[in-house]
Amino acid sequence: MSKIAFIFSGQGAQYVGMGKELYDNIEECREVFYKADKALGFPISNICFKGSKEELDRTENTQPAILTTSIAALKALEKSGIKADIVAGLSLGEYSALVCSGVFSFEDAVTVVKKRGKFMQEEVPEGVGTMAAIIGLDREKVSKACEECKEYGIVEVANYNCSSQIVIAGEINAVDKACESAKNLGAKRVIKLSVSAPFHTSMLKGAGEKLYKELEKVTLNHINIPVMTNVTANYITDINDVKDILRRQVMSSVLWEDIVKKMINEGVDTFIELGPGKALSGFVKKINRKVKVLNVEDLASLNKTIYELKGEEN
Repeated sequence: MSKIAFIFSGQGAQYVGMGKELYDNIEECREVFYKADKALGFPISNICFKGSKEELDRTENTQPAILTTSIAALKALEKSGIKADIVAGLSLGEYSALVCSGVFSFEDAVTVVKKRGKFMQEEVPEGVGTMAAIIGLDREKVSKACEECKEYGIVEVANYNCSSQIVIAGEINAVDKACESAKNLGAKRVIKLSVSAPFHTSMLKGAGEKLYKELEKVTLNHINIPVMTNVTANYITDINDVKDILRRQVMSSVLWEDIVKKMINEGVDTFIELGPGKALSGFVKKINRKVKVLNVEDLASLNKTIYELKGEEN
């Protein structure tokens, strides 16, 4: 039997104006932005809709902004009666997946991710860490490139996005050397990412510990929809594991390719990306060209997705 997976955007997908059409046209989406503004104590909706790019790109704003836009997209889709069999999100997107599953209240999630963004940004001073995408080199060779450059500092695999794109992160000099090593090992391209912190590496251990203390204050609810986690590429089976999984997530590799492959093996044939951008859709298509990949970020994409799945316009 065919299954639907909802997948949620991570940091980097943001753009000024995201969520505005949904807000303007759908009451349930407006409600999400109202709740976010109230929970945060400032108008994150303004930052999403008309804030400067610089303001939106500040990690402590980016994270609640993307989560809010993603949950607004979710509410728009749920209104049509389309439901998920499995959910997952890339990095920050895992919080949206946990809201979708019912584990977190939206208000708790949006306040936690603001602090998560702050802790992640503060942990490593600007000018110390960086990230880079390695294009067209397999896992073993990317790991080898990192291993060869350990003498220059910390460099680790941060994201296994798909077989043709693996992200490394760490101290600037070590990452630069590992990029050179990756090219020598046959990488097609190396792209330095415009981030100022080495997310998903051991350098963020302190941020993980601070985040855990914040998570300890949050009440968790039952898992209503199965959630696959970045750290294990497997289901969360015990609600009591969630806080530790999220602590580990900020300093561990994101196993996105493994998550998508496991979902497909378990019968998922339709992936719907909820939130800004189509980065995850691109990864899914590279992992398996046979599955259906849709997204919801504005009215056009919402209507297209509903039409594809139900044969009707919204």
